Amino acid sequence: MNLANILTASRIVLSPVFLFIYFFSEYIKTNTLVFIIILWVLFIYMELSDLFDGMAARAANTVSDLGKVFDPFADVISRMTYFLCFTKTGIMPVFIFAIIMYREFIILFIRILAMKKGFAMGARAGGKLKAWSYALAGIFGLLYISIMRTNIFITYSDQILCIAKIFFILSAIAALLSLVDYLLMLKKKFYNK
Repeated sequence: MNLANILTASRIVLSPVFLFIYFFSEYIKTNTLVFIIILWVLFIYMELSDLFDGMAARAANTVSDLGKVFDPFADVISRMTYFLCFTKTGIMPVFIFAIIMYREFIILFIRILAMKKGFAMGARAGGKLKAWSYALAGIFGLLYISIMRTNIFITYSDQILCIAKIFFILSAIAALLSLVDYLLMLKKKFYNK
């Protein structure tokens, strides 16, 4: 397994760790700052590994069809994990989570169809924009949770929550636009011949 695939696989492995620590720290309510720091380390690692796995694959000339499918799959697992946490906590509206979740499952299905036709669907510009909006939503969602659990900068909690909700909405919009982009690409690639 090359470095790029190791970085990708690590996101899948760390996602349930993030989920466990997120809810475990909520229930025990002790050493809150320690758990918040761990959540931030995991979140930052997962987001940066998404950036660096592609760079590592290109630098080592190991870009593969497996990587083109494995990387987005790991992205879905990691990002859906923290969005699930935010939804369960009540800061991300369920309908936003549902839009994002349905988009991700539809795209995974499209990738499977493309693979069956011998085509590995790589990331598209719309997908990259969506990834940035997800990351920003994650940052502000986790920032709000950090403030609420530690009471540090509590006077800014309402503003941070408002910004987080704006990014949640933007993420849902980016998800839908990206879905349309992938559907149009799929139609052009396989059904306009």
